Amino acid sequence: MKLVSWNVNGIRACVQKGFCDFFKEVDADIFCIQESKLQAGQIELDLDGYYQYWNYAEKKGYSGTAIFTKKEPLQVTYGIGIEEHDKEGRVITLEFEDFYMVTVYTPNSQNELARLSYRMVWEDEFRSYLKRLEETKPVIVCGDLNVAHKEIDLKNPKTNQMNAGFTIEERTKFSELLESGFIDTFRYFYPDATDMYSWWSYRFKAREKNTGWRIDYFIASKGLESKLVDAKIHAQVLGSDHCPIELEIK
Repeated sequence: MKLVSWNVNGIRACVQKGFCDFFKEVDADIFCIQESKLQAGQIELDLDGYYQYWNYAEKKGYSGTAIFTKKEPLQVTYGIGIEEHDKEGRVITLEFEDFYMVTVYTPNSQNELARLSYRMVWEDEFRSYLKRLEETKPVIVCGDLNVAHKEIDLKNPKTNQMNAGFTIEERTKFSELLESGFIDTFRYFYPDATDMYSWWSYRFKAREKNTGWRIDYFIASKGLESKLVDAKIHAQVLGSDHCPIELEIK
């Protein structure tokens, strides 16, 4: 089974930059997107053979997630059941027979860490949500988690230690998530791979120079370890400031 995740940074713009070509080429069983940046009725995607599930932010042109799946899920849930967190369209959960599929667009801590305190609350409550799901069956989480976990996960760790996405607080929360029983699937297969990133700033020719961050992830319950086959980062795929990532499972 092939799973793909992509922060498209505006699906309408991404469609103009080759989204549908990549979507058809990769032929994923489940394809998740983050930062769709639209409201209901603002796009009509013809994805033949896929069920579509969208979660929109109340704020126009902001955040938002979607999942496209070949197999119809048993159940679909939007958000994590906490009103404070569920206004920005950040989470969709599909229940299948053997696992839960969760896509997430984690809140950015923003310039001068203006939203870091909110982010800390979010991290704890999102982790609790995942652990509740796991009581029933294993969980796969994908999306833009807005954190580079280790120094190996970004080009310039020394100069970014006080910046959103690489603070001690955010990295510690990610460690707590893994320690609670989850696997960072890319690092599972490629623990020492360097210069492997999923996001590049639009400034300073960052992508051309590969001055990037790995902030997009597939995280899987440890109970799925024997089913993991491979993980990929499609750094060559353009259309967003992020690139698609992939997980293959049995």
